[in-house]
Amino acid sequence: MNKVFLFIAFMVIANFSNAQKTKFDSTLKIGKTGYRVICSNKPNKKNNLRVTLIGFEENKEDLNIDIKGQVTGAEIDDLNKDGFPDLVVYIVTDNEKNQGTVFAITSNENKTIAPIIFPSLMDNEKYRTGYTGNDVFKLLNGTLTHKFTVTDNTNAATQAIVARQLLYNVVKSDNGVWKFNVIRSIDIPRP
Repeated sequence: MNKVFLFIAFMVIANFSNAQKTKFDSTLKIGKTGYRVICSNKPNKKNNLRVTLIGFEENKEDLNIDIKGQVTGAEIDDLNKDGFPDLVVYIVTDNEKNQGTVFAITSNENKTIAPIIFPSLMDNEKYRTGYTGNDVFKLLNGTLTHKFTVTDNTNAATQAIVARQLLYNVVKSDNGVWKFNVIRSIDIPRP
């Protein structure tokens, strides 16, 4: 009887522990302003991403967005160089290939927010050629870096695997929408 009880207790603790590891909950601030990002990261394809605005004067409502995938990280920086903190959330949309995307918002003088559009890699033939996933995102001094693996099929005998890295800045489009814009692409051959 004791062994059965211990086994059940172990399984409950193990399941609780695994559930705790998958949930994403992080608060990111610059000064008194920032964002709290929460996602349950359930293994299914659809999750709720909740972003709570901290220190904003006008917009105090939580954002609740359904996403396809799981949140793997979030960072805060001044992406559009206006002196106010912007948020970037990294999302894995396909766990098998580790394919990812970005959800981002910009602060309008710590009063309201606006979306920053992240372009789909699949919409750009030059950058998607040979794409195999393994996306890694990181902010570096206000620039978003996006690194992923590609297969070089120019030589079928070797099929050299290379990494491609895209560097993005944030610009305002002609219609006034903030968007990520590729400023540089670097292909790194396999050694």
